[in-house]
Amino acid sequence: MNDTRPLTETNRHDRSTISIARLQPKITANPIEVAIADWQIIKQRDPAARNWLEILFCYPGFQAICCYRLCHWLYGLGVPFLPRIIANLTRFFTGIEIHPGATIGKGVFIDHGTGVVIGETAIIGDGVVIYQGVTLGGTGKETGKRHPTLGNNVLVGAGAKILGNIQIGDRTNIGAGSVVLRDIPSDCTVVGIPGRVIRNGSRTIDPTQNLEYLPDLEAEVISKLFDRIKSLEQQVRDLDDRLHPPIEGELKTSHLRDVTETDREIEDFLYGAGI
Repeated sequence: MNDTRPLTETNRHDRSTISIARLQPKITANPIEVAIADWQIIKQRDPAARNWLEILFCYPGFQAICCYRLCHWLYGLGVPFLPRIIANLTRFFTGIEIHPGATIGKGVFIDHGTGVVIGETAIIGDGVVIYQGVTLGGTGKETGKRHPTLGNNVLVGAGAKILGNIQIGDRTNIGAGSVVLRDIPSDCTVVGIPGRVIRNGSRTIDPTQNLEYLPDLEAEVISKLFDRIKSLEQQVRDLDDRLHPPIEGELKTSHLRDVTETDREIEDFLYGAGI
């Protein structure tokens, strides 16, 4: 059973330690095995990947991960300066910034990749999918563990920001543009600013699927507000009919026609926006 209790400062440290201990053995696996997993995950999840040459030369996410593996190895050996230089060159050529100190599991897919930032103490499990514009960052100038920990098979949508020393559980989906500032249990779906859990274990979404299954809370709220406005307008019409004599029918009809036209224009706009 997943532990969904709020984290105190004490058990936050305990959870972080558990996450590091759980993920570290996989991340220090055979480098050839890791490289193969990184390549295979692209073949499995991107139908546009035709062959290994395309993946090697045309996928900046794969290139950035490969360079990160080298930088992380040098960083672990205590080699000064060189890992950061290689990471900086990688950012220049791919648009993806991964600190050499970050801990990343195997089979991680950075799709498109431009604008992705992964901080020094971030931990990413196996099978994670990260889209463009994602930030795994800190929230201030604190030292120590200050970046997020992502479990296995997490999906992070385009433009999402996950900030601070927080835990994201296995198989959790972070919606595009979300800002997550607190711990999220496993098997959840999170959307919005700040991030809100809108599905918790009732339905598990395969992280290899696209983001069309993530609901748009803002669109739902706008749609409900518009329905409420239409209901209130109808109440006003009914009250107006009772208070005014029929002789003013032409004026009321003209007014109602204007309101109806406005409602139709709003409905057309909302429909065009996918709401």
